[in-house]
Amino acid sequence: MVTINVGVLLAVIVVMRLRRRTQARSRVEERNTALFVLALGIVIAPTPLGQGIYNVIKQLVSGISQAGT
Repeated sequence: MVTINVGVLLAVIVVMRLRRRTQARSRVEERNTALFVLALGIVIAPTPLGQGIYNVIKQLVSGISQAGT
């Protein structure tokens, strides 16, 4: 029996779609790629990896906002 991790599958789809040349993409393809990236983010968010990425981004934004004041 073969199992497929949805996050890995979405990551592969996103990488394959982003490898194409930008000039060859239509608006529909761009929208679909954005939806795949959004779905990947939703799948990764509750995982420890997603929480780690969230914490890094939160610290980065906090540092930038403190530097601006």
